[in-house]
Amino acid sequence: MTLINVRNLGITLGAPLFTNLNLAIAAGDRLGIIAANGRGKSTLLRSLAGDLEPTTGDITRTRGLRVGHVEQIVPERFMNTPFYEAVLMALPADQIDSESWRVDIVLDSLNVPDELRQRVLSKLSGGWQRLALLARIWVTDPDVLLLDEPTNHLDLSKITQLERWINNLPRDVPIIICSHDRAFLDATTNRTLFLRPENSQVFSLPYSRARQALDEIDASEARRFQRDMKVAQQLRQQAAKLNNIAINSGSDLLTVKTKQLKQRAERLEDSARPAHQERSAGAIRLSNSGTHAKVLVTLNDAPVTTPDGTVLFNTGKRWICQGDRIVLLGLNGAGKTRLVDMIRKSITNPAASSDSLKATPSLVLGYGDQALSDLSDNSTPFDTISRRFDVGDQRVRTLLAGAGLGIDIQNKSNSVLSGGQKARLGMLVLRLSNPNFYLLDEPTNHLDIEGQEALENELMAHEASCLVVSHDRSFVRAIANRFWLIEKRRLIEVEGPEEFFASFSATA
Repeated sequence: MTLINVRNLGITLGAPLFTNLNLAIAAGDRLGIIAANGRGKSTLLRSLAGDLEPTTGDITRTRGLRVGHVEQIVPERFMNTPFYEAVLMALPADQIDSESWRVDIVLDSLNVPDELRQRVLSKLSGGWQRLALLARIWVTDPDVLLLDEPTNHLDLSKITQLERWINNLPRDVPIIICSHDRAFLDATTNRTLFLRPENSQVFSLPYSRARQALDEIDASEARRFQRDMKVAQQLRQQAAKLNNIAINSGSDLLTVKTKQLKQRAERLEDSARPAHQERSAGAIRLSNSGTHAKVLVTLNDAPVTTPDGTVLFNTGKRWICQGDRIVLLGLNGAGKTRLVDMIRKSITNPAASSDSLKATPSLVLGYGDQALSDLSDNSTPFDTISRRFDVGDQRVRTLLAGAGLGIDIQNKSNSVLSGGQKARLGMLVLRLSNPNFYLLDEPTNHLDIEGQEALENELMAHEASCLVVSHDRSFVRAIANRFWLIEKRRLIEVEGPEEFFASFSATA
């Protein structure tokens, strides 16, 4: 049974986000929506929820359909509200006293600890705030669930927990998910919509298989276009030869034939459609200045501690060598970010290094953290680059434009940039720093799939040496050639990440 029917839908906000979209949502659908940052995913969800009128086309819903829309950002009015109360307030006023038991059931299903339920949302991590939004919607018993970037700010344990929760929901509740997390989409969806300005494509497949099918269609269309253009060129060449013969011989028949060939070429050119070319949200490029040193960082049983001196784990004897792409695995709070910060300080301030942690003097660091804290909200993209790198004003503007930051936003505050724009600005800073070693803490947090794949390709193409912390399973699988795991207060090397990933699926 179709619950939502989309016909010839189009939305234009300055430029067309998508046009002529036709889509039917039925019971059992688990639909993933794929598009680059700023290309209409959230806008489409708002339209499906009834919060935004489309520019063209229409959306019909079955009578009385309850649509639950989980947006990306917690409304400011809830930030000083306790977790439990924020969910309770989602119930109709006349049900709060009699139906409060529903809140407990939802919070139990999401494994929200008792000690967090009375804590105000502003004191919770971004991950728990996201789950509070989800709980608020689910407690209202919606018929359709819309999830906008549900894995943002979640660590791996919460992502796999969310996967399990979604897959255990009643199958008659359709779920529509906008996400850049490829592994999450593969685990939770059975249909995929690739949202495009024209000719959006829908497949009854999860993301990875749908992406292969889409790539085959795009390649086929590219070949067809090239073939049609080649035939049209041949027709015009034949027409030109016949035209010369017709002029010399005075043959009216050849003149007619020449005209027919030109018309055939024109019809072919008019009907031919070039293959889809994805408009980039901004290029991501890295660099690798190289070093003659074979060993870049030496860890000699270094203790990794909390700010109050409590030892989280000891590293044992470990080395980071040129060409290593190491992913650091471990539970949330195990000390991954603490180790990254220790290595960063040993590189930027060699005088403060200890015998247990030493970096080679030739290292040039490229560092990026998950909060993008290196990008001041009080600065602008233009100032961020021009004050750090002596490349000239025009070159700064060209570099920013290439990274997807157009002239219109280059002099605006960094605080107004989207997460994706900030991430690309951060990657540009890394590139211009010309490092020979990268420390990256959750580098894909704000990147769309295009950006994630570009970052993967750059790290591989430049054979960049790096230590990475990431909960993005697809990214980890793509780039790493070594894996360190924090387990039982020790740092050990493991052959791959799959056993660690599987441990969450088994316990989520």
